[in-house]
Amino acid sequence: MATLARGPELDRAPVRRIGRPLAAAGAVATATLALRLRDPHVHGSWGFCPFKAITGWDCPLCGGLRAVNDLGHGQVGAAAHSNLLFVGLLLPVALVLWVAAVRRGWTGKGEPLSPRMINRLTLALAAVAVVFTVYRNTPWGSAWFAA
Repeated sequence: MATLARGPELDRAPVRRIGRPLAAAGAVATATLALRLRDPHVHGSWGFCPFKAITGWDCPLCGGLRAVNDLGHGQVGAAAHSNLLFVGLLLPVALVLWVAAVRRGWTGKGEPLSPRMINRLTLALAAVAVVFTVYRNTPWGSAWFAA
């Protein structure tokens, strides 16, 4: 009677390789559902931003919960008004990286981002976040980016 040898190819089945991206999608779906059930547009319903409490400035993520809530209701314009950085940059970048991780896990092809590329991406996003934060807290930016 032949026994089925358990080789490395069986341990790396596509479904097992995409477990982490699917878990991340589940966490995002759970958080989105929580934001549908408890409206972040109600002041203080999800607590307060420590950065804003200390400095009086809106941080780069202020309005992010409202943006997710608005997107959950299909209101893209309202979401962009709540936090354009999240809707216009962070969400698309996260979506592209997630799709790449799922594709890489399912097909087994492609390389994960190198540490150097991760550092560059992180620095670029941090620079954009600083510029966005300063601009949204000026008289010019506060007219559009009011949190």
